[in-house]
Amino acid sequence: MYCINCGIELSDGQKICPICQTRVYHPDLKKSDALPTYPRRAFKSEEINIRGLLFIVTLLHLIPIIFALILDLNLNGKIDWTGYVIGAVVLIYVSVVLPMWFKNKNPAVFVPADFIAIAVLLWYVDFTVDGGWFWTLALPVTGLAAVIVTGSAVLLRYLKHGRLFVIGGAFILAGITLLIMEHLMHITLNIAHDGYVWSLYPMVFLAIMGIGLIVIEIVKPFKESLKKIFFL
Repeated sequence: MYCINCGIELSDGQKICPICQTRVYHPDLKKSDALPTYPRRAFKSEEINIRGLLFIVTLLHLIPIIFALILDLNLNGKIDWTGYVIGAVVLIYVSVVLPMWFKNKNPAVFVPADFIAIAVLLWYVDFTVDGGWFWTLALPVTGLAAVIVTGSAVLLRYLKHGRLFVIGGAFILAGITLLIMEHLMHITLNIAHDGYVWSLYPMVFLAIMGIGLIVIEIVKPFKESLKKIFFL
């Protein structure tokens, strides 16, 4: 038996199409209780001390730091490259482990925290190598990325409708950020600005993707057709 609206195959006992919610009726078939698409399975819940597990994970993050510190001191007689290891471990911890300590994982707090950790690590690298590129290149690009990702994450979490507008807008802004990044690279590295070279191609691709998602959100029949095709 098939749905008269969207054409999906149904079991004999189903009363409503799971895709389009159309009522199902066949006068020649006796209705029976439909088998669930995914049978229910009984799982025994196991109590896990999450905070204890996170405490162990936190201690495990100290192992590479201590190991790098000992190795650096033995090889160089001073702390040389250990700072890079510490920065990388802290970045991983802030991005992955830190949100697990909290029940309410608010993206407005944790996403900026990730970018702050990235910015601090980039500053440390720039400081140790005397690169002179942090304030004019790394910080502006990291700040733009933080604003785009944080804004998108917050809107996607709290908006119930129009999420494709948010994703499409984020794609377009990401493409513009690449253009700004190449411009800042020319300024920071004293490169002659003869036009944009590499950033134009991903910018055009991201702009097309973003505009396409916005069009899909605007044209409701097209959006509904895609939902039926991909079972969304």
